[in-house]
Amino acid sequence: MFDSLSDRLNAVFDNLRRRGALSADDVGAALREIRVALLEADVALPVVRDFIGAVREKAVGQEVLRSVTPGQMVVKIVHDHLVEVLGGGANRGRGPDGAAGIDLNAAPPVTVMLVGLQGSGKTTTCAKIALRLKARDRKKVLMAGLDVQRPAAQEQLAQLGRQIGVATLPVVVGERPVAIARRALDVGRREGYDVVLLDTAGRLHVNEELMLEVAAVREAANPHQTLLVADAMTGQDAVNVAKAFGERAGVTGIVLTRVDGDARGGAALSMRAITGKPIVMIGTGEKVEAFEPFHPERIAGRILGMGDVVSLVEKAAETADQEDAERLAKKLQKGAFDLDDLAGQLRQIRRMGGMTGMLGLLPGVGKIKKQLADANIDEGIIKRQEAIIGSMTRAERRNPKLLNGSRRRRIAAGSGTSVPEVNRLLKQYQDMAGMMKKMKKLGERGLTRHGLQAILPQGMR
Repeated sequence: MFDSLSDRLNAVFDNLRRRGALSADDVGAALREIRVALLEADVALPVVRDFIGAVREKAVGQEVLRSVTPGQMVVKIVHDHLVEVLGGGANRGRGPDGAAGIDLNAAPPVTVMLVGLQGSGKTTTCAKIALRLKARDRKKVLMAGLDVQRPAAQEQLAQLGRQIGVATLPVVVGERPVAIARRALDVGRREGYDVVLLDTAGRLHVNEELMLEVAAVREAANPHQTLLVADAMTGQDAVNVAKAFGERAGVTGIVLTRVDGDARGGAALSMRAITGKPIVMIGTGEKVEAFEPFHPERIAGRILGMGDVVSLVEKAAETADQEDAERLAKKLQKGAFDLDDLAGQLRQIRRMGGMTGMLGLLPGVGKIKKQLADANIDEGIIKRQEAIIGSMTRAERRNPKLLNGSRRRRIAAGSGTSVPEVNRLLKQYQDMAGMMKKMKKLGERGLTRHGLQAILPQGMR
């Protein structure tokens, strides 16, 4: 996410940190580099101009130039202003965690309308919002497809609804969008739905006929929220789209899709600043679960290579099974750890977005990005390791000492892997099991006294 912008900014900051003291000229040179980095990231020119002006005003003050760590002070100023540009300055309408989120503070059924360009990912986003409201907020959600322009668009929404277990409005052939919206609201009221999501057709903001249609739907449905779904990779044009839809559709918030593929970050940095509308959610992958609130502070931290440990912990909490976690904790207290437990940990990693997704949220990982690329992290290895464990008998998973040469060959053949891969997995398991036994032996006081060095394998100390 925003890799190229992150790389450029961190190169500038590394140069600043290496200098013991900073002059006004040093700060000026750094700001020129930051300006180029922002322009190359497709950030709108007015936003860049205001950003550099505000940072310059604070960064050339005596407090910074005479600071013990002036480089760090400049980084903090850039970080704080980045948060402000992304929408973190105004807390109005934001939750306790700093995210704007989707406002549902209205009498049910709360109507949320989705608008945007063709191909921006509205239908998938509609399903992502529905799943989040159902799973996290325990809301009864109805999805209605108003897209009568694209063939099978309504059927696509219905399929997604069946996949996530959310109701969709039955399709009536030949019904127009305004009539569909009215019927959806009527069903929502009569059948006790908490939220009604209206998935409108994708339309070019220069197509007057379609823009009049979305205005008519807005007038008929009177949505509590109108969310613009925009592809983060469209760059500066996303800002023009946001302004056009804001005028005609009354946009109240923005959902950015395909953020995981956006190395530049221009749309995220520009849209909030120019439109004044908050970015409420971001799509971070193709799966319906790959969806998260937009936290300005956390995104700024990711851009500047500071990581996002809070989001990592939240992901872990969301994907973890509470009963499994408690069962594993009890086993670890006894020093017991078998291959079934390892399989559970592998599933958890995969649900959290794999190794690459987890590493991207850790502080300082941006600094070793090249080494990680050279190491060629193979995300498929987790699935192969799960297949290896799945090819074992229950007795073998409980007691890996049973795994002699012939059994390992059988497991490799059954999982579609090789014997060396089976051996590597067992070595990984043995290292982890050894650490668990040491933790039990040392106890809480011993761990406090000796630290991690006492339990790490010999080669990792």
